[in-house]
Amino acid sequence: MLERVTDALVAQLRRRLGGRFATEELVGLYDDGTTWCMQVAMKLAPEEPWAWEAGVVVDAAFARYLREAADYAGGRRTLSEA
Repeated sequence: MLERVTDALVAQLRRRLGGRFATEELVGLYDDGTTWCMQVAMKLAPEEPWAWEAGVVVDAAFARYLREAADYAGGRRTLSEA
């Protein structure tokens, strides 16, 4: 169930940020709040509150989606020459 909730959150991140995005955009979305994540988790697993654990599913989803950032380079941000 944790994997299903995390997958749903990653899909929602993809919808919110679109195709190409930078790590700063993802950080901004996280800083704006993750209440919406809990709503997704509760809707997907209403009878399993352990699957709403923000420190697990929310952070896992953001960490997983971070790997798709345009400026992500294996744990380090790539900086443009400009």
